[in-house]
Amino acid sequence: MKKLKEVVEVENEGLVSLLGETITLFCANYIYTGKLEGVNDTCVKLSSAKIVYETGAFDNPEWEDAQSLPHPVFIQLGLIESFMKLK
Repeated sequence: MKKLKEVVEVENEGLVSLLGETITLFCANYIYTGKLEGVNDTCVKLSSAKIVYETGAFDNPEWEDAQSLPHPVFIQLGLIESFMKLK
């Protein structure tokens, strides 16, 4: 068995490092995109959020089909599979 001897807390890593950026969240059932406005222990908040139904080519700067949501959306951290700045 290999063990890590030291754990280091690194500030501003992960979702926190993307606050204020437009990000994409690949979740258990849907893909969401929007401006990351908040992160806490249970969820994230996206403003100007959209649900992406068809991505199209990832190197295309526009989504094939992304539907705007009328209000900010809160997404549970446990449902997020991956996240990144994408489009």
